[in-house]
Amino acid sequence: FPQSSIQSGQREQSVSVVAEPEAYLENEAGEGLLFKPFLRYDSADARRTHWDIREAYGLFFGEFEDSEWELRAGIDKVFWGVAESRHLVDVINQTDLVEAPDQEEKLGQPMVHATWLNDYGAFEAFALPYFRKRTFQGRAGRLRTALQVDGEQTSYESAAKQHHLDLAARYSHSIGALDFGLAWFEGTNRSPAFSIGLDSGGSPVLLPFYEQMRQISLDAQVTTGAWLLKFESFWRDGERNALSLEEDYFALVGGFEHTWYGMLGGDTDLGLLLEFLYDDRGERSTAVTEGDVFSAVRLAFNDEASTDILFGIMQDLDKPTRSLFFEANRRLSDNLSLGVEGTAFLNVDDNDGQFSLRRDSFLQLDLTYHF
Repeated sequence: FPQSSIQSGQREQSVSVVAEPEAYLENEAGEGLLFKPFLRYDSADARRTHWDIREAYGLFFGEFEDSEWELRAGIDKVFWGVAESRHLVDVINQTDLVEAPDQEEKLGQPMVHATWLNDYGAFEAFALPYFRKRTFQGRAGRLRTALQVDGEQTSYESAAKQHHLDLAARYSHSIGALDFGLAWFEGTNRSPAFSIGLDSGGSPVLLPFYEQMRQISLDAQVTTGAWLLKFESFWRDGERNALSLEEDYFALVGGFEHTWYGMLGGDTDLGLLLEFLYDDRGERSTAVTEGDVFSAVRLAFNDEASTDILFGIMQDLDKPTRSLFFEANRRLSDNLSLGVEGTAFLNVDDNDGQFSLRRDSFLQLDLTYHF
């Protein structure tokens, strides 16, 4: 973190060690058991030092007439969506926020996941019997809100609390160049609302509150030559807005990616991405991307080291707030890979949801050994 912190006690650097082993047992039919735990030790933030079971499930499948079925029972991760800038419709798993501010890292979710496949598409049903609370940075951690989140004082709209049975279903299909998914979710909102309270020492903190909500979503992608057209949207009810009032709303992200293959006669591919993000609540939105434009350039060198680079900009259309980000990855050997990423928060408006991050621009170096 090149800039000094806003909050006292926060550090300008940290070192982490991560382990993510994986074990898989399979019978002759291809059915099996997967176990994938996750552990991080962080030198700066005690809350970032944590462990999780990312995946631990049994996989079973078979055939029935002209259809195929699959059943996964246990802890799993499920991804929905096609956009680059924000995975808007991805709602099954909880965000592991201490891992990264882009909200792409997820906690393992207990579930029973059944899939039915035939010529008419894939039909999926989910039963989610246990809710995972979102992780938040500790007092010494960077990339956090001005007031610390006190997870010990979490409350729920449902009397069943973490044991509320959430349900979801999804239909997906491919028709020519079009791939799409229609989904429904009803249960505990993965994104909490907040109120201000006091911790055990009398200091002001944010208290998370998890509502019951319903979401109906669509994600679609059209592939035509060098063009990818991407779209995600949802309608959601039961969620509070920035004024702490319950409000039904609609949100979308849509855009394209165009790739020029074999630039300058070589093996390098150049991709241009452009996406628009919209939330019809406007200033009442709890999302920081309520009216933004995302643009990026992607370079894939297609070399033996699998080198790739992504550079992007997120610009708020109503405020001067802008964020820049950079990612680069390269394999150093068969077992060793190097990753570099960084984010810069620029011109952050006083009324922007990212205002508490205005001095938290960062550069991260990852060295990963695979075995």
